[in-house]
Amino acid sequence: MAVNQLYQENFPHMTPAWSRIFNFVADRAEGAYIYTDDGKKLLDFTSGIGVTNTGHCHPKVVEAIREQAGLFLHAQANIVIHKPMLQLIEELRKIAPPSIDSFFFANSGAEALENAVKIAKAVTGRQNIIVFNGSFHGRTHATMALTTSKIGYRTGFGPLPAGIYVSPFPYAFNMGMTEEQASQYALNQLEYLLASQTAPRDTAAILIESVLGEGGYIVPPTSFMKGLREICDKHGIMLIFDEVQSGFGRTGKWFALEHYDVIPDIITAAKGIASGMPLSGVFTRTDIMKKLDVGSIGGTYGGNAISCAAGVATIRAIRDEKMLENAADKGIQLMTGLRKLQEEYPQIGDVRGKGLMVGTEFIVDKSQGKAKQLVKDVIHSTEEKGMLLLSCGTYDNILRWIPPLNVTTQQINDGLKIFGEALKTAIK
Repeated sequence: MAVNQLYQENFPHMTPAWSRIFNFVADRAEGAYIYTDDGKKLLDFTSGIGVTNTGHCHPKVVEAIREQAGLFLHAQANIVIHKPMLQLIEELRKIAPPSIDSFFFANSGAEALENAVKIAKAVTGRQNIIVFNGSFHGRTHATMALTTSKIGYRTGFGPLPAGIYVSPFPYAFNMGMTEEQASQYALNQLEYLLASQTAPRDTAAILIESVLGEGGYIVPPTSFMKGLREICDKHGIMLIFDEVQSGFGRTGKWFALEHYDVIPDIITAAKGIASGMPLSGVFTRTDIMKKLDVGSIGGTYGGNAISCAAGVATIRAIRDEKMLENAADKGIQLMTGLRKLQEEYPQIGDVRGKGLMVGTEFIVDKSQGKAKQLVKDVIHSTEEKGMLLLSCGTYDNILRWIPPLNVTTQQINDGLKIFGEALKTAIK
């Protein structure tokens, strides 16, 4: 069946609940590019929303998947101990903080967050969780309650689980403050929350994205992250860092937490862990995991053999090909180029990020609606000119840049050129 006929006959039967940004049909992908069925080549600076960190179809990952597919497709973790999971744990022990020495695997970021919260509640004997404005932790019933970035993720699904409390995130640009002012304000508000709404003795965990993702690609100040650790230590509250989007090299470090020199009690990971295969993890200390009842966490597909093999190959490729260093270097190149365009286009209010997790926030006469439309126009213009970008933020007025970690200097330059041309088209 021809692709066009396949599309016409079957696309209407895809659930409309899936939002659609682009309408091309992909034929294949390689490295930083997606190739459409009609022969168009697109520079992909979305990486499947931060999933294909090693680029599309990295040969080492593809080979690991092919090899494992001929050995074991599925080996349920309660029944079969398989080598890829043991090898993945070995690789994770090399890159995680030394105190993080116990690993549980699931399928998606939301599933990892669900289990992290379960662990915190079981270990502390407390019932409440604190999250932050702009957070995104998933779309399952419990993680919807933890997510505050957009009402669209929650509307119509209530009542949601109780015991979730929301504190301000130190969003300095939006607050009109310096980073340190925003940090102190947010810490003060967190202390106020603990004094007014959820007592420390009722609070199991404070959960935060190491870099705010869907909420706007906002890097929290180091002083704020250290302040969270101090508050948690003071009150016996567990600190959970959500590294689903920021982990596995995205910010130029294995985990974004390394930028702050703060070690949480629990780390959640997914997306970039296996270059596109479904895999997620909850990483914590053995003394914490030992407090759980046997069988209290689990899942049929968690730690799938092929996904684990892809995870092993992903970590090795990132390390062997020095992708962390490349992400840090190309991130500087990207932000430098974006800030030059910011000088020309005052509609770009802020350029921020770490490594290759970069956001450009648009402002138009203080109108969020106009800024959202401008971002939408820019995204469609860049697609027409050969590059894919995504928006984020509560008002969708932020463009996020998520190139693969092995992106080249030329590809960054190509992306900046396309973006500059799109700005000329969209801003009249």
